[in-house]
Amino acid sequence: MPAAVPRLLSEPSAVWPAGAVLGEGLCWSPGRQALYWVDILGHRLHRYTPASGRRESWQFDDTISAVAERAHAPGLLVTLRRGFACFDPDADGGRGALQLLHQPDTEPEHNRFNDGKCDARGRFWGGTMDFGTVRPTGSLYRFDPDGRCTRVLDARFPVTNGPTWSLDGRTLYFNDTVHRRIHAFDFDPDSGQLANPRLWLEFAPQDGHPDGMTTDAAGRLWIAHWGAACVTCHDAQSGEELLRVPLPTDHVSNVTFGGPQLSTLYVTTARFELGASQLAAQPLAGALFAVETDARGRPAHRYAG
Repeated sequence: MPAAVPRLLSEPSAVWPAGAVLGEGLCWSPGRQALYWVDILGHRLHRYTPASGRRESWQFDDTISAVAERAHAPGLLVTLRRGFACFDPDADGGRGALQLLHQPDTEPEHNRFNDGKCDARGRFWGGTMDFGTVRPTGSLYRFDPDGRCTRVLDARFPVTNGPTWSLDGRTLYFNDTVHRRIHAFDFDPDSGQLANPRLWLEFAPQDGHPDGMTTDAAGRLWIAHWGAACVTCHDAQSGEELLRVPLPTDHVSNVTFGGPQLSTLYVTTARFELGASQLAAQPLAGALFAVETDARGRPAHRYAG
């Protein structure tokens, strides 16, 4: 049976017109009722609290690209340019405290970490990419709660994005952004192993490039379109597009659900690679957007280390 078609209950609203160079890394905190997100190339972590409208930011010395809350300790697991770290934004009087954890020694100097998130067992999955978005040197890593780091997919992608999982946790979806392809893998929840790679969906050129994505409580996939000014919702089995959410700027980079009912769709965007005339026509490029929906998201899995 095809998935039900979700509905939008509001137009997209720019809740934080931050002018991010490259907005990304969305993670909703149910405990805080707040949204974490990052500006990768601006080297900043942001936290937005919708109930109060509070906006907080922390500056880093290098790129920060993905965020997951920790299950058994304060703060966050984050990916920096070269690897994994813990960051507690509330330590040291709110100035934050950073602890480096691991840097894979297989990564070339021109690479950086990009998108990532945790699976249901609390393992963090993070992809790397060529900083210039050209060389096929990006890989996918699994960072286990005991600190072991495994390169699960060898270097072959110029830009990696995702992953997200099916509702039953037995399929992992992963984006080869430059080539407009979304791949599916059989996923073993116990071992964290991947098998049976296949092409799940390929974007047409006019649809831009698949960037960040999330799975809702009905099992549908929501995908940000870099270069096509939209988010789309898809049936997880057929890949059929069920809904398109237009945004007022071209470079749409990531998407997640948040809010008290997990029904608010949050979307990051970017100013990166937009020329002067495009920026003049798209004054909200780099903003964080919110859209009310009749869909429900799922709580983000936390890092178990």
